[in-house]
Amino acid sequence: MLDMDLIYEKSGVAVTVRKARLHDAEAVRGIRNHAIEHSTALWTTRTQTSAEAAAWLTTHLNRGSAFVAEADGEVAGFAVYGPWKDFDGFCHTVENSVYVREGLHGLGIGSALLTVLISGARKAGHHVVIAGIEGSNTASLRLHERFGFQHAGTVREVGTKFGRWLDLTLMRLPLS
Repeated sequence: MLDMDLIYEKSGVAVTVRKARLHDAEAVRGIRNHAIEHSTALWTTRTQTSAEAAAWLTTHLNRGSAFVAEADGEVAGFAVYGPWKDFDGFCHTVENSVYVREGLHGLGIGSALLTVLISGARKAGHHVVIAGIEGSNTASLRLHERFGFQHAGTVREVGTKFGRWLDLTLMRLPLS
């Protein structure tokens, strides 16, 4: 869905956003596993193995819904979208995920990734993008708001991690 790479520079850091490739799986796995171990962005405590990461990324590669940001020749973040629900009535609705490598927040990498992801989902003919965000993740909530995502509701205490109940905030962005 990406016709060309998105290239930008902020705070002296040059970033390129491009379609992901299978050889990015280990770098993406590192970012995902860090989020699993240290945040409530992913509601699991089980990290991915290399084989699981390659299989997970391959699914997104096959649908053209995986993108990475590179800075200084290394993967600095990734974004994917995938089916929101498995029923065919939801086939035009996708859910997004955007993650930036620890230590690189605030450089616009998440915004660059979300720009490309939304464009890709729109070009693929999707109608709505859903973001499911842990309710206290204000950085992610603000990022999605800046891109026009609307608050669709918050479901209280539907998950747990690190010994506390988590709220799930749903946001939606109409694409057409």
